[in-house]
Amino acid sequence: MTRDPRYDILFEPVKIGPVTAKNRFYQAPHCNGMGRTFPSSMAAMRGVKAEGGWAVVSTEQTDIHPSSDFTPATECRLWSDRDIPYLARMCDAVHEHGALASTELVHNGKWAGNLYSREVPLFPTHMPVPTHNFPLQARAMNKADIRAYRRWHLDAAKRAQKAGFDIICCYAAHNLSLAGMFMLNRYNFRSDEYGGSLENRVRLFREIIEDTREAVGDSMGVIVRFAVDELRGAEGLEADKEGREIVEMLAELPDLWDVNIAEWHNDSMTSRFADEGYQEPFIEFVKKVTTKPVVAVGRYTTPDRMVSLINRGIVDMIGAARPSIADPFLPKKIEQGRIEDIRECIGCNICVAWDNMIAPMRCTQNPTNSEEWRRGWHPERIAPKTDDGLLLIVGAGPAGLEAALAAGRRGHDVVLAEGGPELGGRVTRESRLPGLGAWARVRDYRTYQISQMANVEVYKSSVLGMPEVLEFGAAHVAIATGARWRRDGYGRSHQFPIPGTDGGNVLSPDDIMAGLRPEGRVLVYDDDHYYMGSVVAEQLVADGHEVVLATPQSVVASWTEYTLEQHRIQARLLDLGVEIITSHALREITRESVSLNCVFSGKTRTVAATAVVMVVSRIPNDKLYQELVVEADRLSAAGIKTLRGIGDCHGPATIAAAVYEGHRFARELGEEVAQIPFRREITELSTEFDLP
Repeated sequence: MTRDPRYDILFEPVKIGPVTAKNRFYQAPHCNGMGRTFPSSMAAMRGVKAEGGWAVVSTEQTDIHPSSDFTPATECRLWSDRDIPYLARMCDAVHEHGALASTELVHNGKWAGNLYSREVPLFPTHMPVPTHNFPLQARAMNKADIRAYRRWHLDAAKRAQKAGFDIICCYAAHNLSLAGMFMLNRYNFRSDEYGGSLENRVRLFREIIEDTREAVGDSMGVIVRFAVDELRGAEGLEADKEGREIVEMLAELPDLWDVNIAEWHNDSMTSRFADEGYQEPFIEFVKKVTTKPVVAVGRYTTPDRMVSLINRGIVDMIGAARPSIADPFLPKKIEQGRIEDIRECIGCNICVAWDNMIAPMRCTQNPTNSEEWRRGWHPERIAPKTDDGLLLIVGAGPAGLEAALAAGRRGHDVVLAEGGPELGGRVTRESRLPGLGAWARVRDYRTYQISQMANVEVYKSSVLGMPEVLEFGAAHVAIATGARWRRDGYGRSHQFPIPGTDGGNVLSPDDIMAGLRPEGRVLVYDDDHYYMGSVVAEQLVADGHEVVLATPQSVVASWTEYTLEQHRIQARLLDLGVEIITSHALREITRESVSLNCVFSGKTRTVAATAVVMVVSRIPNDKLYQELVVEADRLSAAGIKTLRGIGDCHGPATIAAAVYEGHRFARELGEEVAQIPFRREITELSTEFDLP
């Protein structure tokens, strides 16, 4: 296949100071939950992106000094020369495929709680540390502190050069950078040359850029990452005011402008709240005031939109974090004329959530993410089969579809049997709920790929029981029959059935997704704390119901703090007129009302409601699996060597977990699996061990 000439412009080189990017694809800095803690995993993940065609591959933020200790986050450090080797490993992995390696140097100011280093945090002025609401304050920097900060930044840039990086990113975005915080009126109350006027507040950022250029600018690109707007109105930077003025002041100083909006929850909005390219209105002015190349992100996955951005003079390079996670080979697929093979990001922020939980990131679309070194999984290559037996997969939800796709790519003959009339399982049902339309990409990518494979047969409306499975002639069987939502209230807060849940006025999310609608005023009880309770409430409001949402947690959808959308979810429900009752557990349901207990005082309140939608927990649809697994003799007689439950049938979790389980099953099929089925990096003991 050959590249469509329309996309030739995407593969033109871009000069970034003394270095040149081979095309216009720029993997923007993004956290990943690996960093210095799992450095080989981090390096392999970045190297795969370089192999996939990204011309610039960046680290996450790399903090420069013990006073910017971001523990417990597992990001990169350049405190001393001892930090160079693992970053050099990443540079080598990136350079192997002809890409440029970039690192984003940062001091996190008041956000650095210094839990490990125990240094007092630094800030332009005295300010409480917001991270985890510690009883701790950052101290106002004096002139000696500012000089020290400039020296730390410069030393880190020189270490980055030793490590082999091609580009240094000076960071002033996401309200996470000390130099960026100096620019903000709400933080900087100084009366010296670093405070007051905008020129003074920008001084420190200008100085670290100039220091870096003077030290390494002859051989390395020196770029800036800057948030032009904070979506705070007059309280913060605004793109048409000081945001623009700052770009104009520094317009020709860096070798490239990487521009976005702050804070992180604005820059990485989920697809539920923002469309592709939502940042364009804020950043489109930048190329008008600088001759230097510009890059920006916007969850871009469609090459036509990318070309349009360049032709309209908005950017010179296409920035991506989440789309580069969902498909590290996105550039190469465009280059090779394989647009239909792109695994498009669905904007769910599962990647963000795992990093926020201080764990190696996960991806709903890309089950190999973070497994490149650990398990040796490649997003585009998979080992040939070692067994010729037929594979039968029962259930075509996310786990079943991924298992069929991956096993088919290994060369297995696969039969995928779906009991219903549609493929996709929960993905199909949930994608019809408000704001979740992009999630259908999980189904669409896999069904298209499978449709091109002669060795994978798909049957809809094919309900299989134990007799049919035993008679099928399969050597391997995977049961991927999903899970269903409970109505009895059993979950995190309740381990006994709630009185009244056996009434006809109690529904589940499955009922809502199936088109059933209650009568009258509805209470949605959310003890799940992810997205389902809030999207069900939205759906009921759209259908004309008066809705109350109650939860034992102190906020709605509390787990979505990790996906950066909790605030928006609660704001949307309030805008829709949903009554929200927090910190209350469900006690009893009657035909006309619901009793709730305060989780702190135990006091009871009664809420008028003629129906309840119970969003608590799920039960695996594992009847078929349980029937089969106890029949070892009959399985053997039928020639079945492998029987596995996968996805929600095995353990209800996220869609990302279901896709991973399906992929893992296919990778391990016919293989000998070790007790610990992945590699680990073990901490090396110091040669010095002297007790006090």
